[in-house]
Amino acid sequence: MAVTAPSMRLLLDENLSESVAVRIRDCFADVSHVRSVLGGGASDRDVWSLARRERRALVTLDADFVALSLTLGAPPKVIWIDAHNPSNARLAALLLARAASIRAFLGQDEATMLVLTLPRAEGGQRKQ
Repeated sequence: MAVTAPSMRLLLDENLSESVAVRIRDCFADVSHVRSVLGGGASDRDVWSLARRERRALVTLDADFVALSLTLGAPPKVIWIDAHNPSNARLAALLLARAASIRAFLGQDEATMLVLTLPRAEGGQRKQ
């Protein structure tokens, strides 16, 4: 079931594969990817501005956006995934498993950052 609340607009940062957007689209109907709008190599400030302008929460693996969030405040809200070299399948599974938490976070005006932790896979995994 897709979550269609207006506040569920997500922007996936460049460090996440476009395949993650495809994998989560059934749950998060309004998901966009940085490369589809800004192309590759966009600066953090450009990504931040895009998320703010389009009123999207920024989903990222990049801790630099944690610092920007603390410095500049919201909007945009930041969903930071604390993970070490995760596969695309594990990233998508995490976002889908935490959909209710993400929805609650995005519905709270005072909340600006959500940290999702993905434990290291045993034996390591290749990106898919």
